[in-house]
Amino acid sequence: MYSGTSLFLIALGAILYFAVTATVAGISIQTAGLILMLVGILGLVISLFVASRSRGRRREPDVVERERYVR
Repeated sequence: MYSGTSLFLIALGAILYFAVTATVAGISIQTAGLILMLVGILGLVISLFVASRSRGRRREPDVVERERYVR
């Protein structure tokens, strides 16, 4: 899950949890909003962790690329 999707889920969950007052039979809209916010926060934490780990790595150029720069 990417950070944009996570932010969307957090925003949608917050709207459902705080702003919607309608009732639906069989489902609590506030609970669904809370679940969406929690999933969005978890996804954001995971995507930021993965992004921070991938930024630390540097790939060495291939041997062919090195020879091209020497000439």
